[in-house]
Amino acid sequence: MSEKTIALLGQPNSGKSTLFNGLTGSRQHVGNWPGKTVERKDGSFVHKDTTYKIIDLPGTYSLSANSDEEVVTRNYIASGQADVVCILADASQLNRSLFMLADYTGIRVPVVLLLNMMDVAKSQGKQIDTNGIAKSLGIPVVPLVAADKKQYGTFFRMLESIDKNASTLDEKRLAQIYQNTIGAAFDEIKALLPADGIGIYSSTWLTAKLIEQDKLARSLVKETVGAGTYTAIEKKLSDVKDGNLLTGDCKFQWIDKLVNENVTSKKNKLLRGRFDKAATSKRWGKPIAIGMIVLGLICSMVIGFPLMGLFSGLISAISVPLANWLLDIGAAPFLVSLLCNAILTAVSFALQMASYVFGISLVFGLMEDVGYMARISYVFDDTMTKLGLQGKAIMPFLVSFGCNIGGITGTRVIDSWGQRVMTIALSWVVPCASTWGVVGLVSGTFFGNGAVVVVLALFAVAFLHIFITYKVFGRSLNKVEGRTGLIMELPPYHKPHWKSLFGSVFSKMGNVLSRALRIIICISVIFWLLSYSADGNVANSIIYKVGTFIEPVTNLFGLPWQLFIAFVASAMGKEASLGVMASLFNTGSIWAAIEQSATVDTAALSTSMLSVISRPEALAFLFAFFFNMPCLMALTATTQETHSMKWTVRIALYYVLTALIMATIAYHVGLVIF
Repeated sequence: MSEKTIALLGQPNSGKSTLFNGLTGSRQHVGNWPGKTVERKDGSFVHKDTTYKIIDLPGTYSLSANSDEEVVTRNYIASGQADVVCILADASQLNRSLFMLADYTGIRVPVVLLLNMMDVAKSQGKQIDTNGIAKSLGIPVVPLVAADKKQYGTFFRMLESIDKNASTLDEKRLAQIYQNTIGAAFDEIKALLPADGIGIYSSTWLTAKLIEQDKLARSLVKETVGAGTYTAIEKKLSDVKDGNLLTGDCKFQWIDKLVNENVTSKKNKLLRGRFDKAATSKRWGKPIAIGMIVLGLICSMVIGFPLMGLFSGLISAISVPLANWLLDIGAAPFLVSLLCNAILTAVSFALQMASYVFGISLVFGLMEDVGYMARISYVFDDTMTKLGLQGKAIMPFLVSFGCNIGGITGTRVIDSWGQRVMTIALSWVVPCASTWGVVGLVSGTFFGNGAVVVVLALFAVAFLHIFITYKVFGRSLNKVEGRTGLIMELPPYHKPHWKSLFGSVFSKMGNVLSRALRIIICISVIFWLLSYSADGNVANSIIYKVGTFIEPVTNLFGLPWQLFIAFVASAMGKEASLGVMASLFNTGSIWAAIEQSATVDTAALSTSMLSVISRPEALAFLFAFFFNMPCLMALTATTQETHSMKWTVRIALYYVLTALIMATIAYHVGLVIF
């Protein structure tokens, strides 16, 4: 069986991921490129006795060396590992989506143009002469609807004949436009370069990149030509002003000419609807976006929560009969508890997490599929720019108020890996719905009417926390020189592709579940071992002995050992903290509180705490709890989305450390006030 490698290249929102998922299904792997914090996706599929390996290159708007994503993309193309590069373009807006193709012109690696979203273009009344475009470019052009596998036939036929028809882009037209627009300087610089170019790059492509001040192109030319020649090139380049604008204008001239010659459309003007005008306006855009996200979050819960309840009930129904059967056959109680309590509970956590991800992915995937998510990114771009992020980052922040897992998985819409991890690191500080049960009880118990002031203080510190976190991680994840504004075309609204959407959702759910099972089971078993006692009395557990032993240290943070253990347990799940505190103050089972998340007698717990805990200690716990890492499932989701255990651990340790620091400060402030 023969093997071929295909590289998918295109701008964000061009449909690369949809095609990649449609072709590879579950046969895909996601990680990072060696030596770079840039996401790498590769997969495979078999067609007619040939195995095709697909590399989904990072979504970028050009091949300039302005970001790690662009450098990775260019280096891979130059490596010669791909037999053919498939460039995707949005057929419904070719004048903008063909810029990547224009920037590729002059690279001598076989290429195919895939015109995606042909169904949307047709609904707009556009007729695209793919044969005419192919003749003008000198390469195969394939019409495609990436979301509909039934329309992959033309694409597969192209693959079957790629050995015969593989060709490089004809650069003559673009070269002529460069010469006419830039003038003599272009010809003079080009004349100083090797006539055959350097490696895969033609002299025309290199000249354009030199004029754009592309650092990799300059380095390559400097290494190849003599010192005297390079000095002459630099002198010529100094005479060219606004190089990026000049070459960009040339590329758009080339695109417009290609489109005008091969695309016809009905003269009826496409009018924007009232909703879209409001959704993108300065006055109503943000309120509508927040409303849509809140509505999406509610719908996600309506879909996800019943599944979560189903899996939770199913595991509970299995664990009791299984435990009884194991005891009947003489299994050791310790092993029975390990399997039926720790492991099955961890499986329940993982299934519940996957269920919530299913709801979130389906609802917000639908919003993206119909074209609305781009509007949210657009209206919030100016706000998020203040944090060095793009407008796409607003959705994870808002969704995190419902559940941090949804916010974390929502970062997939962010193109840059660094900005994605940065957004996750910042969104961890957003308090999820489960946080408020604990905050409400503790603040109400100890501060009465002053609880409102405490909550406002938590929010004020949260904004400070976001700023500090941005400063701490921004240097590594979101360097100033690598930041770019939001460059995007607002896609037209169109009907969702349900089959493709559900396929993507189930694939995402499966990936989350497989990773969640490994991580959650491991951590849950460790925590269970620490909290286990044969008689269920917390006083006989390792965690009790450790807690009482380290209390002199935890007191430095203003946390008696019971509150410190509750703080640690909150990393398993915020909602479990009340149960853990009830167990600790009444010598119950810690793991039972985590496992069952049972209703707590808040009146009894309040009375118990008031007799043991002081106000400054309660204030310290609130700050420690509020700013601790969200939960174990959020930790797992972060690992899934970042593809980096190193960064996940780094962020987690940062949150635990800062939570304890803020608890210490709050405790000493409390000593002064109270």
